[in-house]
Amino acid sequence: MDAIADTAQTDWGPFGRPLFDDPHARALSRVGVIDIGSNSVRLVVFDGAARSPAYFYNEKIMCALGAGMAETGRLNPEGRARALAAIERFQMLAQGMGLPPLTAVATAAVREAKDGPEFRDEIARVTGLKIWVIDGVEEARLSAQGVLLGWPGSYGLVCDIGGSSMELAAISDGRVGPRVTSDLGPLKLRDMPGGRKGRTRVIKDTLQDLARTMGDQRDRLFLVGGSWRAIARIDMHRRGYPLHVLHEYRMTAKSVQATAKYIEASDLDELRSACSLSSARMALVPYATEVLRRLVQVFKPKDIAISSYGIREGLLYEQMPQALRDRDPLIEACSFAEQKDARLPGFGKRLFHFIEPLYRNVPEARLRIVRAACLLHDVSWRAHPDYRAETCFDNATRANLGGLKHSERIFLGLALLHRYRNRREGTRFEDLYDLIDEQEQLRAEVLGKALRFGAMLWMSDTWQDGAALEWQPKKRLLRLKLREEIHPLFGEVAQARFQSLANSLDATTEVKIVG
Repeated sequence: MDAIADTAQTDWGPFGRPLFDDPHARALSRVGVIDIGSNSVRLVVFDGAARSPAYFYNEKIMCALGAGMAETGRLNPEGRARALAAIERFQMLAQGMGLPPLTAVATAAVREAKDGPEFRDEIARVTGLKIWVIDGVEEARLSAQGVLLGWPGSYGLVCDIGGSSMELAAISDGRVGPRVTSDLGPLKLRDMPGGRKGRTRVIKDTLQDLARTMGDQRDRLFLVGGSWRAIARIDMHRRGYPLHVLHEYRMTAKSVQATAKYIEASDLDELRSACSLSSARMALVPYATEVLRRLVQVFKPKDIAISSYGIREGLLYEQMPQALRDRDPLIEACSFAEQKDARLPGFGKRLFHFIEPLYRNVPEARLRIVRAACLLHDVSWRAHPDYRAETCFDNATRANLGGLKHSERIFLGLALLHRYRNRREGTRFEDLYDLIDEQEQLRAEVLGKALRFGAMLWMSDTWQDGAALEWQPKKRLLRLKLREEIHPLFGEVAQARFQSLANSLDATTEVKIVG
């Protein structure tokens, strides 16, 4: 335990050094955003590694500011009073937290209401907070930037649905392209004359117009917004999907149609209760579902991904220097966790280099998961030993980590579980294992056992070259080279863990002591 970790901020491998401690990143370490939407008003306070922030505080009030605007042209009076009270509370909370000045934006309801400017002035008078009322095209840009915070370098079509509007933005190579706005928000659709026939005609005509403007968009469709997330949660319920993490949840055009039919055939109160949705949100789901069915038919995306990141995260992304935007959010978050929680911050780098011979020819996408596992291998050491393995799995699969597909969450979780135990059977997470195939489960086991063995060789700077792994996959030979002066580290427990790793690789072992 008295080993000295390498804390030098040098580049190590294809991912570069972490930037969370850079002055530009520290300036974003805790910032607050208020989002005044047509349906809800929310305060989010971001904290931690700026490139992959944690949610230090998150509070939402379903005010329905845009309800009834189709008839009156004005904000919902009850919603306006509730929104003002919420914003006054949020401002006081921010002051109590010692935050820098809040960034506050208002979207469709406030920008379109006759009394929108009056409401904005009232907020300023009561709270001292300046509200930025953004137009639909700017809303689309910020939502797309929120997606880029979670998926750097991604491409496809971002669709953000609010209460009173729906925006589209194309993204490619990490940049936001063409964007448009429309009136296809569920609050507006609910109040539209003509019933379902009238809505169907408006939805069809509007989406055809949007498709002509946006052009061919048949890559990934990113869905942003509470109504989309509610539909995704219902899709999970319908399928019996075991990992209840909405971010990066995948759907297909076929599953959208199946879930739409499921919603139509269900008792909405029972479905709301089963899926833990609020009454206000559930009331809008049928209207949003009508839009989603037609959206998928018109744009024909190759796949559909739910994004928990949207306009609020886009406002954070807006403040980032390009060097920070270019970072991998997963690696930044894991580096931050290691620095904060590991027994030996910096040892993950050394562990990565030690086990790297096992991963000489793997794709870069897998290598980043290996590195993430190295960084996280020790952050749960405070957990009770009987539950440490399960704590690691739970953290990896459910933590706020960007840049991770669900299958990668399971792989990473299994690797960290095997960091602390040889067998994965007998845990409360076994229903999640089947989200990856048996071959992937074995690969995760190998990674975990490599971490488990490598962690036994806590070497100081003087000994950092004292041990090396060699892997010959064709011969199924796993060789360990040890310098003579650190041979005592290879005790009985270390020997058993080395053999366990070899067993999972279906390999024979060789230990070579060098002078």
